[in-house]
Amino acid sequence: MIEHSPATPPKRAPTPSLDEARLRQQAIGVKLRQMFDEVVNEPVPEEFLEILRQADAHDTDGE
Repeated sequence: MIEHSPATPPKRAPTPSLDEARLRQQAIGVKLRQMFDEVVNEPVPEEFLEILRQADAHDTDGE
């Protein structure tokens, strides 16, 4: 007995709206990466560093 695999439908060519959606997604991704890079490269505020120093000092005092 010969088994037949189900016929797969032919792949469709991308529609213009699908191409536009992909381009929009790429543009969003690029912008998000730029924003992330800007945030990562911002200096840490001195007030936050002071809070971290106090927490570190408190941890070493408790040992």
